[in-house]
Amino acid sequence: MFENLSERLGGVFDRLTKQGSLSDEDVKTALREVRVALLEADVSLPVARDFVKAVQDKATGQAVTKSITPGQQVVKIVHDALIDTLTGEGEPGALKIDNAPAPILMVGLQGGGKTTTTAKLAKRLKDREGKRVLMASLDVNRPAAMEQLAILGKQIGVDTLPIVKGEDPVAIAKRAKTQASMGGYDVYMLDTAGRLSIDEELMQQVEAVRNVANPRETLLVVDGLTGQDAVHTAQNFDDRIGITGVVLTRMDGDGRGGAALSMRAVTGKPVKFVGLGEKMDALETFEPERIAGRILGMGDIVALVEKAQETIEAEQAEKMMKRMAKGQFNMNDLRMQLEQMIKMGGMQGMMGMMPGMGKMAKQVEEAGFDDKILKQQIAMIQSMTKKERAAPQILQASRKKRIARGSGMEVSELNKLLKMHRQMSDMMKKMGKMGKGGMLKQAMKGMFGKGGPSPEDMAAGMDPKALEAAAKQMGGQNPFGGGGMGLPSGLSGFGKKK
Repeated sequence: MFENLSERLGGVFDRLTKQGSLSDEDVKTALREVRVALLEADVSLPVARDFVKAVQDKATGQAVTKSITPGQQVVKIVHDALIDTLTGEGEPGALKIDNAPAPILMVGLQGGGKTTTTAKLAKRLKDREGKRVLMASLDVNRPAAMEQLAILGKQIGVDTLPIVKGEDPVAIAKRAKTQASMGGYDVYMLDTAGRLSIDEELMQQVEAVRNVANPRETLLVVDGLTGQDAVHTAQNFDDRIGITGVVLTRMDGDGRGGAALSMRAVTGKPVKFVGLGEKMDALETFEPERIAGRILGMGDIVALVEKAQETIEAEQAEKMMKRMAKGQFNMNDLRMQLEQMIKMGGMQGMMGMMPGMGKMAKQVEEAGFDDKILKQQIAMIQSMTKKERAAPQILQASRKKRIARGSGMEVSELNKLLKMHRQMSDMMKKMGKMGKGGMLKQAMKGMFGKGGPSPEDMAAGMDPKALEAAAKQMGGQNPFGGGGMGLPSGLSGFGKKK
């Protein structure tokens, strides 16, 4: 989402943190580059100007020059200023849906992803907050818009208002209100029509619906790829309709992220959610601290732990943890881990969230390592018999040939997989024994809220020095057996781009 901005800022801060002491001139030069980086990322000029001024006022004070690590102090000031720029009122992602049935009005231009976002939000309210949700499409202009919402409703198990042809949007809104009251729904969501650009007819229609429904929340859905145009759209809608928050879609694309940074500062409205893909669970709360951390390459370990909580089954993980602590890490366990990585966004998705690993994700991509390799490794494990998976040490030449042939791979690639398994198995034994109750045990407990550290505590504890100490205790190994920040040795040369 903010890849280019992260790279530019990373370069500026690398130069700063290498210097023992900073002069005012050093800070000014660095901030000039920060301003250019923000403008290149499509942040609006007034926001970039105010941002740099706020940082400069703090960064040229006595506190920085007397600081033990002045470069890092400047990074912290920029981090805090980013959070200030991004923060809106109230809790991130919180919606006012107290008295049932609470209406939520979804507005925006055509093609911004309104209908999909309506369904994603309905699924989130149903799954995470246990709400009974009713969705209603008010889009009488776009062909099959109503049918699209009905199909999405079936997919996610959320009720949709029956379609009555020939009704106008106001009549549909009134019918939705009646059905939500009589059917005992907590929330009803109104997906309004969009236009290719803002016009009087669109605004009058949305105003009429707003007056009938009297929504608790009016969420504007805008395409994050449109950059500053998204900010102008938000201003126009707010002036006429009065929006309470923004949902930015397609934030997983190659957009430069400037709309997200400018939105709150220019409109005064918070960005509540971001859409990160087509899947129905690809909607994330927009949390300023975590977004700022990702932009500055500090990772987002909390999001990583949350993703793990959503995709790992606690019981299965606990069994696996007990086996790992005893050093019993077989091919079935490795397959489960590889499948888990794919579910959590693949190698690059996970690395992007881990502190200090953002640059490594780039290396991994350049080396031609993608999630196809994870699937190939799973295929090799699936080509083994039950006995071979449980005890990979019995694999001799003839068995290896059979497995490689069965998965359409080479024996050399199977050997790399077996080597990676051995290294991970050794590391698991060491992690199982480390510290009070074992480092592995503590991490797993925290993941499932069983008396271990919370995701936030784990994030706080993930400082580089602690990780370095842990690595030394494990005999200087990195989890994949590679050296330093190179590619994991079990994977290097595997799947190189031709």
